[in-house]
Amino acid sequence: MRSDPTFWILARASGLTAYALIAVSVLAGLVLKARPFGTRVRPATVTDVHRFLALLALGAVAVHGIALVFDTTVKVDLLGLLVPGRIHYRPIWTGAGIVGAELALLIYVSFSLRKIIRVKNWRRLHWLTYAVFVLITAHGLLGGSDSGSAWARYFYLSTIGSVCFAVAWRTLTRPPARRRAAAPATPRGAIADT
Repeated sequence: MRSDPTFWILARASGLTAYALIAVSVLAGLVLKARPFGTRVRPATVTDVHRFLALLALGAVAVHGIALVFDTTVKVDLLGLLVPGRIHYRPIWTGAGIVGAELALLIYVSFSLRKIIRVKNWRRLHWLTYAVFVLITAHGLLGGSDSGSAWARYFYLSTIGSVCFAVAWRTLTRPPARRRAAAPATPRGAIADT
């Protein structure tokens, strides 16, 4: 008797969809900071798109995990979706995907907590987005069942290339750091003018 491949196909499709959505969300974040299209791109609009793409990506990650639990090809339980290394199928690379998904969720939740955790700390936390991208790329390339296919390799390589290009663009076109005008020192004990 053959097993039904529906959940396996759903797991693969949702995993690839999640990867694409996270990559596009990263690209939207880089566009927001680099502003390659000048003033034609409104930062508020790009921020909304960035957050929405991240939410869609998390939804696709949830579908990916739930489909794996229901699939019979690889034995995955609910705890295995939360604890890296608990899934016996390519444990390092499935673990990388789990850590990447958990970090992505943390970063997404931090959007709503910016005022509480302060913007400076939120920005520091947001740097983990690059780690998320690296972890899920490793998960897909080295743990994904389709990664041996030519189309999947081209998909991953084009996505990696797009993100690397956007990072290089942002790095190379970043305006010089603003220098704060040095205020004249107020002698000790004197009252500064207000």
